[in-house]
Amino acid sequence: MNLIFDPLAQKEYDEALDYYEVQEEGLGAKFRGAVWAALEMLERFPSLGEQVRPEIRRVVLRRFPYKLIYSVIDNDLYVIAVAHSRREPNYWVDRI
Repeated sequence: MNLIFDPLAQKEYDEALDYYEVQEEGLGAKFRGAVWAALEMLERFPSLGEQVRPEIRRVVLRRFPYKLIYSVIDNDLYVIAVAHSRREPNYWVDRI
């Protein structure tokens, strides 16, 4: 399965990673690990996440207040957003 990040999702991921690393050395690496653990699980079990819209799912990260919004199209796992749980719930809808 191919992993594709929407450019804005990549930016969200990078900003969160930087934020956590500034907060505490090594915390950014833990965030990265949580994201990649979730992505690896989704690559194996793509329908694992909760369906939030037709063809759109989400999975909540462990330990961090973030969720991955994604879609599976053919053999591609497309990450639409790396969304903070306290952010406006559906701000990413225009990316679909």
